[in-house]
Amino acid sequence: MTTVRLRNRIQKSMILVIATTLLIAYAMTTFVIYHQTVNVMEDELQQEADYIRAAIEISGVDYLQEMDAVRKSTRVTLIDEDGQILYDSQQGKMELENHKNRPEVQEAMKSGIGKDVRESDTMRQEMFYYAEQLPDHTILRVAKSVDTAFYTAMKILPGIGIIAILMLVFAWGLSRQQVGRLIRPINELNLENPLDHEMYEELTPLLERIDEQNKTKDAVANMRKEFSANVSHELKTPLTSISGYAEIMMNGMVRPEDTNKFSERIYNEAKRLITLVEDIIKLSKLDEGGVELEKEDVDLYALTREIVSRLAPQATKRNVHVELTGESVICRGVRQVIDEMIYNICENAIKYNKKGGSVSIWVGGTLKGKKVIVTDTGIGIPTDQQERIFERFYRVDKSHSKETGGTGLGLSIVKHGAILHGAQIRVESEVGKGTKMELTF
Repeated sequence: MTTVRLRNRIQKSMILVIATTLLIAYAMTTFVIYHQTVNVMEDELQQEADYIRAAIEISGVDYLQEMDAVRKSTRVTLIDEDGQILYDSQQGKMELENHKNRPEVQEAMKSGIGKDVRESDTMRQEMFYYAEQLPDHTILRVAKSVDTAFYTAMKILPGIGIIAILMLVFAWGLSRQQVGRLIRPINELNLENPLDHEMYEELTPLLERIDEQNKTKDAVANMRKEFSANVSHELKTPLTSISGYAEIMMNGMVRPEDTNKFSERIYNEAKRLITLVEDIIKLSKLDEGGVELEKEDVDLYALTREIVSRLAPQATKRNVHVELTGESVICRGVRQVIDEMIYNICENAIKYNKKGGSVSIWVGGTLKGKKVIVTDTGIGIPTDQQERIFERFYRVDKSHSKETGGTGLGLSIVKHGAILHGAQIRVESEVGKGTKMELTF
């Protein structure tokens, strides 16, 4: 099993969250500063353009030539109505292409003012352009490199980097302290009684499952203890009988004509002992999941017909009429376990029946599932005991069970088999009138 330290995982998560937050904050800050710088640049260019326009109106176009040496970072261009360059501060007297199709120029010709941000075809860098139309219909255009805005935004990078390092170091130290406080209650948790102490709400479902498992373990332990005591008692009874009869025969205290009777008693007790051991083994396998769990398609009707044939001698001996009706229906399950379930229910219907009684068995499909219904005319089960008949070694009529050789484990095997197959058992019974058992897959 791979183990991961919760402390390390939480610390790494906290550091990752803080680092991601700082990175996002830096990106957003850079974006905001960039756009604020561009806005400031736009105001500055507009203001500068207004000053140049006023100066041209006062001093004429010659003012532009006189100010060349002053405006190093600002490009000033004068364009006539046809888009021809009359003046450009950074190109001198070089011949430039017609600027009539420039977006800011077209906009200024239409509305008096135009602006645009794009890469300059002549300067080969991203520029912000602001254009105004002069009274003589010429266009005054002022431009600055946007790289200035980007540079301003990037200047905060070292500061942000130092803050990020300090924050990460602080977060690492703080996370160690906080994680220790968070994990301490978990380390001090009493798993025997997990719900006795105040704990994080998020852990409540887990602690409830642990508490439920603890209760289940205790119940299973008590059940095994009780089962062991019952097994000891049930095994002791036939063994004592066998030992007693054998001792009497060994001491020669049996008349020759009674030898067969004593031998028969020993045989019956031994047979009962073998049946009991077999049932205990079956139940233990079901408890521990030791049953071969290879599921297959089982025809419930065909299987029940085989069981009725195997029980025919018992039914004849007790003068009980058994009738099977229904239809072929397929169930997916462990054939051996389903056989034991149906066999035990049918055998009980015969064992605890009246002389001359009957057992009706119906097998088929219903809207609620595939069913095996066994109805008998036997002694019946009192209402207050119907819930207990599936307990191990529980017998409704102990004296009658002893006569029939019952072990008290048959219906317990049925219950465990039903759990294995997700089946349901329904019991209807009335004392002196009979019992009806429905097994629904």
